[in-house]
Amino acid sequence: MREVDDDESSSGGASVFALAARTSQRTAPNSLPVSFDRRELNQILRVYGRKVADGGWRDYAIDHLRERAVFSIFRRTSEVPLYQIVKQPKLARRQGAYSLVAASGQILKRGHDLANVLRVIDKPALRVVA
Repeated sequence: MREVDDDESSSGGASVFALAARTSQRTAPNSLPVSFDRRELNQILRVYGRKVADGGWRDYAIDHLRERAVFSIFRRTSEVPLYQIVKQPKLARRQGAYSLVAASGQILKRGHDLANVLRVIDKPALRVVA
């Protein structure tokens, strides 16, 4: 049986740690959370501002997760969100990165263009004029 010197065992262990460090560096950029950029937030907040002025909406929340960003719209702070505007870059080549989800979980609209997705909730309400 061969005895292992401290120098040999420490150099072998160091290479394992160096490999682990290089692997974590490769995966680190992918672990950044998805977020809305300034243009997207401007489009969302423009629609949100109009609905707040009409008195329908009162609160919002933004979540930046690893695979998606979510803008949730609330009628009241203590309720479930009325709508969620979701950005999932993984779906950009398929159905589109943007989706509008109702409180029931039903996807109301998907698309590649955020303006087209927001058009669903930005429609003016029909009113009876007497």
